[in-house]
Amino acid sequence: MNALRRLRDGARRLGPGLITGAADDDPSGIATYSQAGAQFGYSMLWSVVFTLPLMAAIQIVSARIGYVTGQGLAANIKSSFSRPVLLAVVGLLLAANTLNIAADIAAMAEALRLVLGGSAHVYALTFGLASLAMQVFLPYRATVRWLKWLTLALLAYVAVLFTLHLDWSRVLERTLDPHLPLTRDMLLTVVAVLGTTISPYLFFWQASQEVEDRGPVVHGPAEVRHHLRRIKWDTNIGMAFSNLIAFFVMLTTAATLHQAGVTQIETSAQAALALRPLAGDQAFLLFALGIIGTGMLAVPVLAGSAAYAVAESAGWHGSLDLQLARGEGRGFYAVIAAATLGGVALCFTPADPVKELFWSAVINGVVAVPVMVVMMLLATRASVMGANVIGKPLRRLGWAATAVMALAVLALLAASLTGGGG
Repeated sequence: MNALRRLRDGARRLGPGLITGAADDDPSGIATYSQAGAQFGYSMLWSVVFTLPLMAAIQIVSARIGYVTGQGLAANIKSSFSRPVLLAVVGLLLAANTLNIAADIAAMAEALRLVLGGSAHVYALTFGLASLAMQVFLPYRATVRWLKWLTLALLAYVAVLFTLHLDWSRVLERTLDPHLPLTRDMLLTVVAVLGTTISPYLFFWQASQEVEDRGPVVHGPAEVRHHLRRIKWDTNIGMAFSNLIAFFVMLTTAATLHQAGVTQIETSAQAALALRPLAGDQAFLLFALGIIGTGMLAVPVLAGSAAYAVAESAGWHGSLDLQLARGEGRGFYAVIAAATLGGVALCFTPADPVKELFWSAVINGVVAVPVMVVMMLLATRASVMGANVIGKPLRRLGWAATAVMALAVLALLAASLTGGGG
């Protein structure tokens, strides 16, 4: 009973970090990991292991800033930098998130069409409206409970592995010793994995969720230390879960598609369809349902992070606890609606979802680096964080993540200038 109680108490401590980590494995991310496994087999498995400490560190930094300052990232940028810098960052974030929402909703709709038949356009509209309704009409606590349950959708990708027969000793060997072919395509794939794993919308979302959870109450030093430990626990668990699922997705497509000579996957739905003749109907169904579940988790996070950023920039009160029926949060919910319905609208255009993913990755990368620099500067300033500035180990990892991401962005931009965007 004591062990069960400790497990239950531990689960209750999970929140913003778990949801943020799970939302990182959205259909767009699934497509990236699927392509990495299909194209390079086991040789790319190392990448999700490499990114884990960097991703966890920078997310802990964003969460600590939100909790300690009681303000989201956009509000902190607003107080520390010029208005043009703020508007550029928030504008690019809104554009990237809308493109990402479009790609995610299109992937969900196509996955459901593959399972049930029917019209992908009808499904896209349904998913968009359902996501919007959840954010507008459910109070914050209820929304968080739904998002926590939706993280279980990622277990579909664990279940897929049980339909396969794997040589785990070879998997471990190739993860630790990948035999990397140092080609342009490999570089682009590494950059894509980094851009998918470390995305600015995750920074804005988790910082704002810590503000929501914190509330207006002023906490004493002991309580602050307790919450900072909770943030570390929650975020490390969430990011480990996220990267474990990414590892399983990459491993699944490496063991099936790559082995069968299928090396080009452009969308997550295409990955699910390609699995069917190789791994059977069960693997196909689990993969497709995982796309739908992760999309329903990711779209509210994408739209919500944009709304928090815009609201803080404009000086509005932004919270998922605001009640539109009482006239509260009109601007905040208008941004959520604009991002979500804008993504749905793109599903009805001839826009190429592959190019949407590429350009959202470019914009995300451009936004991520300056935001990471700002976060690290804020987190190390006593004038901002008081006695809760980050320590040396977290500082080193945070700056390492920033440097790696900067190099990735430079490589991605160079690739786009030479035709890497397709």
